[in-house]
Amino acid sequence: MSHPDDDVVCNTSSNPHFQDIIASTLQNPARRNLIRGGIGLAALSTVPFLAACGGGDEDGPPGGKGKETNLGFNSVGKSLLDDVVLPAGYTYQVLHATGDPIDSSVLAYSNAGAETDDWSRRIGDHHDGMDIYYIDRKGRFSTKETDRAVLCVNHESSADAHFFHPRGQTTNGVNGKKFSQFGGWDLGVRPELEVLKEINHHGISVVELTKKGNSWGYKLNSLYNRRVTAQTPMKISGPAALQADIQAFMVTAYDPSGATSRGTINNCGHGKTPWGTYLGCEENWAFYFQMPKGSNPIDAKLIASRARYGVARTPIAEAATSATSQGWYTPSDTDDRFTRWNVSAAAASAAEDFRNEPNTFGYNVEVDPLDPNATPVKRVAMGRFAHEGAVCSIPKPGKPLAFYMGCDSRNEYIYKFVSAAKWTPSDEGRGLAAGDKYLNEGRLYVAKFKEDGSGEWIELNIKDPRISGYAAYSFVNQADVLVNVRHAADAVGATKMDRPEWGAVNPKNGEVYFTLTNNSAALRSPTTVDAANPRSYEDLDGRMGTGNPNGHIIRFKEKGSQAEATSFGWDIFLFGAEEDVGDANLSKLTEKNAFSSPDGLWFSPASGICWIQTDDGAMTDESNCMMLAAIPGEVGDGGPVIANNKVGTITGTQKTFMGALLGEARLRRFLVGPRGCEITGVTESPDGKTMFVNIQHPGENTPALGVASAFALESAWPANMGYGKAGRPRSATIVITRKDGRVIGL
Repeated sequence: MSHPDDDVVCNTSSNPHFQDIIASTLQNPARRNLIRGGIGLAALSTVPFLAACGGGDEDGPPGGKGKETNLGFNSVGKSLLDDVVLPAGYTYQVLHATGDPIDSSVLAYSNAGAETDDWSRRIGDHHDGMDIYYIDRKGRFSTKETDRAVLCVNHESSADAHFFHPRGQTTNGVNGKKFSQFGGWDLGVRPELEVLKEINHHGISVVELTKKGNSWGYKLNSLYNRRVTAQTPMKISGPAALQADIQAFMVTAYDPSGATSRGTINNCGHGKTPWGTYLGCEENWAFYFQMPKGSNPIDAKLIASRARYGVARTPIAEAATSATSQGWYTPSDTDDRFTRWNVSAAAASAAEDFRNEPNTFGYNVEVDPLDPNATPVKRVAMGRFAHEGAVCSIPKPGKPLAFYMGCDSRNEYIYKFVSAAKWTPSDEGRGLAAGDKYLNEGRLYVAKFKEDGSGEWIELNIKDPRISGYAAYSFVNQADVLVNVRHAADAVGATKMDRPEWGAVNPKNGEVYFTLTNNSAALRSPTTVDAANPRSYEDLDGRMGTGNPNGHIIRFKEKGSQAEATSFGWDIFLFGAEEDVGDANLSKLTEKNAFSSPDGLWFSPASGICWIQTDDGAMTDESNCMMLAAIPGEVGDGGPVIANNKVGTITGTQKTFMGALLGEARLRRFLVGPRGCEITGVTESPDGKTMFVNIQHPGENTPALGVASAFALESAWPANMGYGKAGRPRSATIVITRKDGRVIGL
């Protein structure tokens, strides 16, 4: 998940934006009740949450009928402390942090940038999505808790790569340069070791967990310990009938056949398959490639493809010729560990250079956590875009599986992949062979939200004349559709969304939730909207301007609760806002549960709680990023709201069913992280008594080296709390438990 201020909009299509649909809905009195769930959750002054929920019994977890369940902790206050703040009775410990060794072949982390190894045997950086996998006595995946398990953790971007080196990143002999994958400048030759460290801290870390009493750790030198990095060999796999066409897009000097590629990068949200594998989803992969100035031109179609994905960003007329990233191509003109990041037409054919290298990224990467020798697979049938998670529908024997996916950028879309194969429980534990069965053959859809509260899944298929005849990009076959999904979604008129990020499926009723993190002033300012729009307003403290700076959460229910359905109903679950933002606070949040920019999202199978994590830039003057617990309810359980956009302001009225006190019992702030961090990634033990949470990039706003050749650190966590050597901030996975040993949250 990218920083709220860093997203570049690549969608210039005329497709309707979700905010336009909300605006149209609110103008129609008969349809105003569609905008409801968040009104019903947040102070939660409108929704009798559990009155219509499915499943459960009198004493069941949230989401069940009968006894109303409230959260069992007092909301923590906003915090600017450089620590993790939890409710009374809860405690945390660090499991592992950036740079920790996974075997004894490398030294303990210096936390001073002094490492001389290439980072391929250390925990990566920017901890993100993650999941736990239990191992039975035969070494196979188990859906039940056992005494052995591994934890898979995604590692996202390198925005803080200056911490990996003694005096920051180096270019042209100058230390202390703080690069960003979103920047743009001419780069000199960078030191080889610096670049290798930065390349290898991306990807996925797999470690075996250990537990002694209430103390958690990971096992050094475990046979399961593994790093999947930006250099790990990968298989390219898609529909059998399209394999040759797909491979044509993947041809590089590394593999002229296009059957394999190297590496996974910028892994953000994740997915867990019913058969026991891990999906490491590739999000902001586009910004690592460059075309140095003076490069040979590339063809017009490749330019159009890259422009839609933000690869080597510059005006199309310049054929994307300036550097935009970390300068990973600069250490050598011949070593393809580095030249692969130079995507110019450097040779006579694509088989002799890396012009197609960007085509090998942007997928769900399937990894078998319990087979360290298995080669990861890129699942092309699920589409190429900025993947933010891939959450599976509730598996039903004899029925197809659906994987729901967000494309994380402003004005992008929500997708669904439906397997051709029907779920067979005996496939549990079959690893990548099961992945071949369920993830290579199927149908890929994109969502269109309608103003009457219904929605449509539109199949992305070359047979659709809107795609085959699309003027902005000329598709040649179905493989082209899968590799250039964003263009295909534009062609069929999908609904633009406000940064669709994590998805989650409510295990009680199968309903699907997506966080829509925010939208910018430029795209959602008062001057760019004419109709009533409930989420174009001013961020009063000035950090995010106007637009939809605080985001919201949408949810939908498939027709007939079938994963393969092509229609659905939707509503708004919850609007983010600062409590003092006035009428823009549609969910009536209070100081105890105000939040902004929802991002991470997950349902606890044990408690039924919907956990919401933030990646915020709007209210960070008042509080660091946070995690909240919510009682979910179901689609359609809310009350009406009326909102009219007038010069960027918003008014809202709602019918009150419950008071603020009861509302806060249904939505509470559970955790606030250290300075400069993002809270992202969460999973639990099956009994709900141990929670794993990731703290990403504490100290993100630390500047480059100053005149004293020392970092002016925004954060010193977790060393300031006793973990590891003192010095620079580090991303980390923490383990949360209750002192009384009970289920978390209730």
